[in-house]
Amino acid sequence: MNKIIALTKKELHGYFSSPVAYIILIACLSLFNVLFFMLIEQNREVSLRDIFQVMEFMFIFIIPLLTMKLFSEEKANGTMEFLLTAPLTPTMIVLGKYFSMLIFYSLLIAVTSVYYFIVEYYGEPDPYSILSGYVGIWLEGAFFIAIGLLTSSWTRNQIIAAMTAYVMLFSLYFSVSFTKYFTGFAESFLMQLSTRTHLENFAVGVITASDIIYYLAGIILCLVLTTLSINHKLWQ
Repeated sequence: MNKIIALTKKELHGYFSSPVAYIILIACLSLFNVLFFMLIEQNREVSLRDIFQVMEFMFIFIIPLLTMKLFSEEKANGTMEFLLTAPLTPTMIVLGKYFSMLIFYSLLIAVTSVYYFIVEYYGEPDPYSILSGYVGIWLEGAFFIAIGLLTSSWTRNQIIAAMTAYVMLFSLYFSVSFTKYFTGFAESFLMQLSTRTHLENFAVGVITASDIIYYLAGIILCLVLTTLSINHKLWQ
């Protein structure tokens, strides 16, 4: 566990030693702030339901940019072999990189919690539905990061890693849009496959076991596949 924590700290130090992390944080928060005030002005509701849905869509674009270099850069720079020969198991390496990005993402989400106090100033929002929405958007981001980590483990080219992640994320996001062309099992499968279906429940204050299992299963599956990819050097 200590080795995972040490690797997580090293990765976080790498992020915040570069201006890119600060630029992404400032750009994301500026964009979210503009959209938040636009939605509040338009809807006149003391709710964050719509901002959670907007954040979900924006994270499809943002997270692959954050994760694309996690393994691709190591391979391109020739430091992947050094990392694999260090006294770390592939699982430790994967978890260290994953947790570092998850902490970075959690920091970004935590800053937006100020939105609750803003809507509370103007009305009486439902704190449970807002807390539920934050749990949902955090789980969804954790899932997106796991997908980005997986695609980064497949290639030494950061652009290819990001584009592959985009294909996977857009497929998950828009799968619910194709339910009108199917019936029965296929329709139900596409509905349950979509991230939009599960986040909508969180955004209105409904937390179900199936939604939590969806995200946790997706995260674990991606992390296991990433470990296998690194362990068997599929990137070669």
